[in-house]
Amino acid sequence: MIFAYLDEFGHAGPYFGRSHLRHNASPVFGLAGILLPETAVRPFATVFLKRKKELLDVEIQRSNKNGYEWEKKGTNLFTANSISKYPAVRNAMLRLINEVRNSQGKIFYYGREKIRGTEDVRANGLYTTVFANAIRQINSYCESIGENFVLIVDEHSARKELLETAAKTMFGAEPVRRLLSPPFEVESYLNQNMQAADWIATIVGRLWNHRLDPLDFAAYSDYEKYYWRRVHSVATHSSVMQRPRNKAQSASHGSEPHVGSLGLKLKAALSLKTTTIIEEVTTIAVDHCD
Repeated sequence: MIFAYLDEFGHAGPYFGRSHLRHNASPVFGLAGILLPETAVRPFATVFLKRKKELLDVEIQRSNKNGYEWEKKGTNLFTANSISKYPAVRNAMLRLINEVRNSQGKIFYYGREKIRGTEDVRANGLYTTVFANAIRQINSYCESIGENFVLIVDEHSARKELLETAAKTMFGAEPVRRLLSPPFEVESYLNQNMQAADWIATIVGRLWNHRLDPLDFAAYSDYEKYYWRRVHSVATHSSVMQRPRNKAQSASHGSEPHVGSLGLKLKAALSLKTTTIIEEVTTIAVDHCD
């Protein structure tokens, strides 16, 4: 059996652009996290708790709480500044990715680029659409390995809508048959694996912010450098649905439509080659620490 822990990334509300006074949070919304085999669920939580204590012991002590009842949100921990300036923080995510792989688990995400420049956005509608598609993608993965799965999510204000969406996906047209029950909601501060999913979701969200708006989110370039290849070396059945752009939109978001598809692939290959050496050195260093 597979245990799927999912948390949100990005933002479900309107998006006009990074410079907009109100709607400037994220051009994408989705769900991301970890897929763990049943036998790895408790061992993974134990390792995560140990690593969390090692990294954040000072903050835990200051809180006067035990490590198992204290959490640090990924959005507050893995800031652009912290992963650039503090190797311990940067490497904590690399070790977490390694631990997912070593546990025979997978990283998973599904998201959608939002329609820009309008306030006519139904946040709950976007959430339920993403949720249903995420369930179907996880189901496809579980079909491929012959396993059933259960889904664990953080508490959410739209609980009723999410449960209804899950039930419809399980028993409606084209039913998802590998999901054994509607999702379980948990208190993330008491669930180490949900906290790990939150950390992964933070990284995935910022990777895709940079991918979709490389100019507006130029400060997120280090996420791409350190994490894109490492995340996708462990990810499965994961994607973000991107919206088609006209030439003016493409130019404003840093792409070059006149190059053509082959040219873009060559450019991407050159960019990948440039970052590979940095990432491989980081990988060796982190694996050596482990």
